[in-house]
Amino acid sequence: MKYKYFAFVLSGVIIVAGIINITARKGLKLGVDFSGGTLIRVTLKNPTPIADLRQSLKNVGLGGSSIQEIEKGKRDYQIRTMLPEMKKEEEQELEAHEIMGNRVIEALRTEEDKKALSSGLKDLNSIDTKELASLLELSFPDEAAQDAQKIISFRGRNAIIQDFSQLEAEGISQKVITVLKEKTYLGSLVVLSKESVGPQVGRDLQIKATQATVWALIGMLVYIALRFKLAYGVSAIITLTHDVLITVSIFSFTNRELNLPVIAALLTIVGYSINDTIVIFDRVRDNLKIMRKSPFEDILNASLNQTLSRSIITSGTVFLTVMALFLFGGEVINDFAFTMLVGVIEGSYSTIYQSCPIVYFWQKIFKPKKGIRR
Repeated sequence: MKYKYFAFVLSGVIIVAGIINITARKGLKLGVDFSGGTLIRVTLKNPTPIADLRQSLKNVGLGGSSIQEIEKGKRDYQIRTMLPEMKKEEEQELEAHEIMGNRVIEALRTEEDKKALSSGLKDLNSIDTKELASLLELSFPDEAAQDAQKIISFRGRNAIIQDFSQLEAEGISQKVITVLKEKTYLGSLVVLSKESVGPQVGRDLQIKATQATVWALIGMLVYIALRFKLAYGVSAIITLTHDVLITVSIFSFTNRELNLPVIAALLTIVGYSINDTIVIFDRVRDNLKIMRKSPFEDILNASLNQTLSRSIITSGTVFLTVMALFLFGGEVINDFAFTMLVGVIEGSYSTIYQSCPIVYFWQKIFKPKKGIRR
């Protein structure tokens, strides 16, 4: 409890700095879930400078697209395109985004790819299992399905097939490879994922995500006010709001996108933090009966210290799990894992250094006749 003023100042500095940073950037960096648009992730056969990719998109009128290299030297790129505000039906918006996504893919194809496609060859780096099996079935009816599965599995593990000779290691015979060379070509890119969200859907998701967070906080306020006292409920909600603001501030500093998985992580953090806070409040209620003659601040301090080992062990276990998820979980859930990582750290911090001091100041300001200790 003696560090309560320092903790308030530290939290205030981070939150204010985050608000300033968000304001200076004219808002948070919203993901395609909230802002609408088309998000495409591709793997290229050869590493390509982002400037060259941007020029290719500029040639088809999409020079304003956002291009991000996922990992240096790995040939993975994330491209985000957006349409201007349109007052159309949702189906028309999504159809426009779908067309725009296809334009992006077409713009990234090399001239060799386009010539091969125009000559009737199939792209082995984008063909699906069923189509590949049908193509091989004419020459190898007994082996077609099995070989097609092997080739698609190899492509799934390696993202892209660089050379036909790589297939020999998968048990594909030279005869099959010869047929593949005649009927297919190795495209210069693989589309790993593509998602489109219309602007209206994005706005609806923003509203619903905000409502979900607000209703979660209100529900917890009511529960804790009934389970304990109003002061505890107010403290818990202020603490949880603090957790959300700190996380959002750190997100603004790291320039990460706010999307639906991040909102899911924020709600998870809220649930995790409130669980730890209630454990401490429960101990405070017990100590109010045992330490009747002690000052209220001493009771809060004793309760915090008595539950400290439990908080550290619980948070430490969750931290290690989330850290593993962050380091090895892959790019798809990286933002979710990062949010959880930040949430576990600052959620534990706020439970100890924010929740009880807020209850203390509430009692000090309002000075109820029988006190919170009743």
